[in-house]
Amino acid sequence: MIIRRHFTLMLAALPFAVAKTGIARAQSYPARPIRFVVPFPAGGSTDVGARLIAENLSRAFGQQVYVENKSGANGTIGVEDAAKSAPDGYTVLVTTDTVASNPHVFHTNIDPSKDLLPIIQVSRQPIVLAIHPSLGVNSLAELIALAKKQPGLPYATGSGLGSPQHMAVQWFAQIAGITLEQVPYRGGGQAINDLLGGHVKLGSLGSTPLMPHYKAGTLRLLAQSSKTRSPSLPDVPTYEEAGMKGLVLDQWLGVFAPIGTSADVTNRLNSEINKAIADPAVRASFLASAQEPVGGTAEQFAILVREDYAKFGRLVKDLNIKG
Repeated sequence: MIIRRHFTLMLAALPFAVAKTGIARAQSYPARPIRFVVPFPAGGSTDVGARLIAENLSRAFGQQVYVENKSGANGTIGVEDAAKSAPDGYTVLVTTDTVASNPHVFHTNIDPSKDLLPIIQVSRQPIVLAIHPSLGVNSLAELIALAKKQPGLPYATGSGLGSPQHMAVQWFAQIAGITLEQVPYRGGGQAINDLLGGHVKLGSLGSTPLMPHYKAGTLRLLAQSSKTRSPSLPDVPTYEEAGMKGLVLDQWLGVFAPIGTSADVTNRLNSEINKAIADPAVRASFLASAQEPVGGTAEQFAILVREDYAKFGRLVKDLNIKG
């Protein structure tokens, strides 16, 4: 009777013991440095956002959170590296919505819906159409007129075929009835260098690396792809305002972990990144780089990833994009 009562008490206490163990694991994480994999070169929107979060988390965790840029193949090299890493919370992927668009264009060795766990949306920003002043146009209407006289004008993107930056321009060109030719780069920083040098005079890029050049007047911005104007770019019309009805395509930045990472770890990461995003200094830094901080739950981010995966699938077909 005594043994049975003791066993019953043990069973009753078990859920609390499991919960306590989970709390202990979450509090002990991290015990060593964390690697943030960024699948694009330094200097672009993804790199800037990842470093802002990494710096804040390093202080919060008391462990170094460092960024490793693993670029190539439109971001797929870095994404695959992160997805195939040990699911222990010490390798984290920070990437853009190309993770949802690439599978529709390229053969990839990972399925984002099966190999990655969405943790949090960090920010969103418009894709911006930028020009070198020597192109001699001041509006989207003037660009369309020029493109009809000079079909196949080249434009730079900081990512490759089928990326949101590519889709935004192809969508614009389809609506406007013009042809433009993509010149893909491995990152936004490299594309902007050639844009500043006038080697290519038109660019479709994330807004972050363009901000200092826009403010200095060395580059002009003709349109942004968000539904409403970015708080950081109040003077730049949206594509819709410029007559491109329906053309809305935000570029987001998000955090993922390899599938199999424990809920204790992903919940801790979500919580600490949310705290970082809520920090006034971090928010100000994001806004200064034309990224709007977002945050939220893992479930909210997972819904966005699924919706954008479906949307990009439709756009690839509608725009006849082929890898």
